[in-house]
Amino acid sequence: MRETQSSASLCGFRPSTARRPSEVSSQGFPGRRRRPRQLDAALLETVREEVMSDARPVTPSRVAEAVHATGRLLGTAGALAAVESISAELSGLGPLQQLVRDVAVTDIFVNGPDSVWVDRGQGLERAPIHFEGESQVRALAGRLVAAGGRRLDDGSPCVDVRLSGGYRVHAVLPPISTAGTLLSVRIRREEVFTMDELRASGMFGAPVQQILESMVRRRLSFLISGATGSGKTTLLSTLLGLSNPKERLVLIEDAAELNPVHPHVVSLESRHGNLEGGGILDLGELVRQALRMRPDRLIVGECRGAEVRELLTALNTGHTGGGGTIHANTAAAVPARLVSLGALAGLSQEAIRLQISTALDAVVHVERTANGRRVSCIGLLAEGTSDQTVVPAVELRSGTAVAGPAWRDLASRLGVDPELVPEPFSGSHDSGHHGEGELQGLGARRGPLGAAA
Repeated sequence: MRETQSSASLCGFRPSTARRPSEVSSQGFPGRRRRPRQLDAALLETVREEVMSDARPVTPSRVAEAVHATGRLLGTAGALAAVESISAELSGLGPLQQLVRDVAVTDIFVNGPDSVWVDRGQGLERAPIHFEGESQVRALAGRLVAAGGRRLDDGSPCVDVRLSGGYRVHAVLPPISTAGTLLSVRIRREEVFTMDELRASGMFGAPVQQILESMVRRRLSFLISGATGSGKTTLLSTLLGLSNPKERLVLIEDAAELNPVHPHVVSLESRHGNLEGGGILDLGELVRQALRMRPDRLIVGECRGAEVRELLTALNTGHTGGGGTIHANTAAAVPARLVSLGALAGLSQEAIRLQISTALDAVVHVERTANGRRVSCIGLLAEGTSDQTVVPAVELRSGTAVAGPAWRDLASRLGVDPELVPEPFSGSHDSGHHGEGELQGLGARRGPLGAAA
């Protein structure tokens, strides 16, 4: 059994202890000084030349040998620090490497040599990391992009790559960036949280946990919506791990981020074109290929383009229990987002509406709040008078999950006690604006297990 972490360090799902960026100092990174001592440039260059003169992999032992060969008297602690720093410079994230040790850090942003920021789930915090200058930032960006098999130069000033170790790096060069080289690093943690750990972190309460688990067990097709960094991928990875071990999961992503704990997972990743524009494999093509791989659950990590057509088609042809994530401000905005994405695939509004009406069962919306990431709404897709709408089944109000207009229909589909979620307090926001026709559309569209009626 893997060791579980405390709920205070769940990849940014922390209690409300964050300080404003201007208040954050090196105290936010225990054991680190405000301004770490910079490496001696001559020592770094000497060791780099020694190590890179050999085609063997860059390892700590080889770096240690090269440091020792310089004859510099650094002492035990100094030698260890030099080996660590130089290893990071040659094969890691350079000065940013020490930030990765904090398991709560999900994103690192470099806006300039003296402007490094991190996200630990409570908003952006300034990190006690400094570069020697713009040239060092640009050199790091170029090396990271090259390690991902692409190039960063004036002809290709904006590049996104995925690196071994779970890093997704995006770099922008001037003059596209008016302030110098920009770096954004998204960190994919190998550790996948359990539902109990996410609940302990405050992402949802016990009733919502039971609902989400039942949705997976009953094979409802769903999308997880939310803004960037709201926890969509984290929640989806955990939910997919609840799938029956006998099921085959096929994941399609632009950059591999999902890593569910499941015995049978197949991942496909899109491919950018070369300099001549050849060799492109987009998400839509990967969805078509995945359908030939006999998936029990088909997942698109992020629906953001024409691939929504293939996904909805798959969910309409017997591949229930699938879904993915989508960027949206609210759960209610998801149908409109799908219509706009369908337009990219050449689908008319009526065509995408017909696809949605039988492909998707539910939308789970997550938000970033002052107290961390939260599941704020679980809604059911319904037919409105003119288009699809999401009718809330469970809503988060004043920190408490309460029943929405579609709750009893969802409870019936999931086979859970309708009393699991309390009715809204009297005088609270009235959701009665959902028309009677919309609520009738819920039951008419699907059977109790989410299968097409």
